[in-house]
Amino acid sequence: MAEPSAAGAPAGKMVIRNIGLMLSGDLKNPILGADTLVAKDGRISGFGREADCDTTGASIVIDAKKTALAPGLIDSHVHPVFGDWTPRQNQLGWIDSFLNGGVTTMISAGEVHLPGRPKDIVGLKALAITAQRAFSGFRPGGVKVHAGAPVIEKGMVESDFADLAKSGVKLLGEIGLGSVKAGDEAKQMVAWARKHGLRSTIHTGGPSVPGSGYIDKDVVLEADADVIGHINGGHTALPLKQIECLCEQCSRAIEIVHNGNEMAGLHAVKIATQLNQLDRVILGTDSPAGSGVQPLGILRLISMLSSFGDMPAETVICFATGNTARMRELDCGLIEPGRAADFVFLDKAQHSSGVDLLSSIRAGDLPGIGMVVIDGQIRCQRSRNTPPAEKVPEITSH
Repeated sequence: MAEPSAAGAPAGKMVIRNIGLMLSGDLKNPILGADTLVAKDGRISGFGREADCDTTGASIVIDAKKTALAPGLIDSHVHPVFGDWTPRQNQLGWIDSFLNGGVTTMISAGEVHLPGRPKDIVGLKALAITAQRAFSGFRPGGVKVHAGAPVIEKGMVESDFADLAKSGVKLLGEIGLGSVKAGDEAKQMVAWARKHGLRSTIHTGGPSVPGSGYIDKDVVLEADADVIGHINGGHTALPLKQIECLCEQCSRAIEIVHNGNEMAGLHAVKIATQLNQLDRVILGTDSPAGSGVQPLGILRLISMLSSFGDMPAETVICFATGNTARMRELDCGLIEPGRAADFVFLDKAQHSSGVDLLSSIRAGDLPGIGMVVIDGQIRCQRSRNTPPAEKVPEITSH
């Protein structure tokens, strides 16, 4: 395998051939008519039929064995702390376990589980900058963790957001987990954050941990954060009528999480469908949390929304890939030239009642993962967490 370059991507060419199904991550065209993909130096350089692709000079060749290739999954809502450890459940290796669930990118909604988390303005800024730096320099299992998401507190002024932006912080933690819970206060701070290039998420629903609060539709609408965080509650959801209002009265991302109310999540997708706005739907786990760590949380959401929501699996997979990439302004999540070469190889689980991968997900089963690639590097092969896939890719040359 090619050695990583200074930028972290391999200085070499990867050819993936014999792909049975290529999923683009793009709602407008979720299935691509291609069986071959070429990546160079960790970026997609082209795809199509094998006869039309330049497959010469590859440093590694993968025979997909007719399995499906999809963009790596993106978890839009996690709560990391330091490294691959979570004090919430006192568990090591949770991010690597998510890798085995097909997740290649994570977005922090705040490093809120740090014991003794500082709540003064100097301390919260220092924590955010430290988390941003630490996860930029360390990628557990290769997973890209976009961290450094300060939980805003009363007393912050515009210069604090400017300082954070200058220091490389690009996110705000869940609004409502700190002392700022009123709509007018949140609105001002969201506006300052947006002015300085920081993207924001707001807590929605009942309190999840001590110190958080109940955030109803009126606060969410007034704050106007970029992402309606766990619109299906984390864990306790708003009444369905309020969820309908949030979908109808704003244009921000509709985030559905694993650690939320499943009925409310299905209802939000139903309303987004009626509005013809499925491009707003993104997926997260909202973990680690009191209910634990869910390495297969994104896959379980995909299966749940497809089966109970009566929706094509290839559409739901876009929620966890291209939709999130666009909402979060990421360079991954889509099969497009120039995008990061982040992939998950999927196949029908052994003994599933479905006739193929997509129908098995539609039937409510989880797929099996045969390989995960990040920035053109193989990070895991047959998953230790999913049910065994019927077929798995094979490295044929390197």
